[in-house]
Amino acid sequence: MSKSPVTCHVLDSSLGKPAAGILVVWQELVDNSVADIDVLARGVTDADGRCMQLWPSSTPMEPKEERAKLRAGQLYKVTFNTKEYFESTGRKCFYPWVEITFEVANPQEHYHIPLLISPYSYTTYRGS
Repeated sequence: MSKSPVTCHVLDSSLGKPAAGILVVWQELVDNSVADIDVLARGVTDADGRCMQLWPSSTPMEPKEERAKLRAGQLYKVTFNTKEYFESTGRKCFYPWVEITFEVANPQEHYHIPLLISPYSYTTYRGS
């Protein structure tokens, strides 16, 4: 099975370990507006902190690969539920979730979203 066009990897920098069990939601901003957001897919980070199979729901008439096609100039958002992760490890956090909005320049490219988290900070960058 191929990987989805949007993937992510979460590392808990305060522990120096992958962050497993984080709910990840991939969304499309309809008409590039925050007023209307379409949830494309949900996933959970694995033991290595990766979510490589963010495939949108599909129907027999519309394969997942078709529904997951990115569009140039389109805004997408990936949301990570960090509060549940930190609570599961017995820690409090300041940011209950992290939202990363990005614009697709080339729909043929793969978009990998790495996230480094700690209870009171986070950072991200365009991965490969």
